[in-house]
Amino acid sequence: MKQRYYFCIRYLPDHADCGLLTGRCISQMHKFMVNNQQAMNQIGVSFPNWGVDSIGDTIAFVSEDKELLIGLSFQPYFSVMKEEELFELSSVSEVREGAAEVRFVRNQTIGKSFIGSKKRRMKRSMARAELTGTESLPVANEEREIDHFHRVLISSGSSKQDFVLHIQKEHVGNRNITNFNSYGLATNQDKRGTVPDIHC
Repeated sequence: MKQRYYFCIRYLPDHADCGLLTGRCISQMHKFMVNNQQAMNQIGVSFPNWGVDSIGDTIAFVSEDKELLIGLSFQPYFSVMKEEELFELSSVSEVREGAAEVRFVRNQTIGKSFIGSKKRRMKRSMARAELTGTESLPVANEEREIDHFHRVLISSGSSKQDFVLHIQKEHVGNRNITNFNSYGLATNQDKRGTVPDIHC
């Protein structure tokens, strides 16, 4: 497989809201991908300081295309945050051989476990039942066991609405092909790309 490259962004403020800053960094990458179609699904994110309590104060971007990463690292938001001494950006470097592989997964089923989502789905079910003349609603078995995850708040550029990414970390044995969603994450089904477990 091809050589991979990465760069890291570390949030410098002592009491930084890591989830918020991570969301802003991912939003910048998403915007970069949308405006550069050759980048679509080619950049993955890694969280070097992922822990039980926090997603960590660092985000890393990984790709087989060094030039793409250089372009991403020069996005105006990152430059401003670096100038203001709020971010520390590393240079684009080669991923060392033998790094452990991990997968950061956007798990959309987690959001369905929260009361707001359940209410919205119940409302839609009731509306469908009314339209079809069904008298009783089906009973859903909603009991789910959910492994550890972190929440990242994202602002949608198109809809101007905020939404939450629920992210889980999986340890995997082998490197998988570069294939990520437009937020640099794997999914439960079709996007199963892995990234190196980077330590910046």
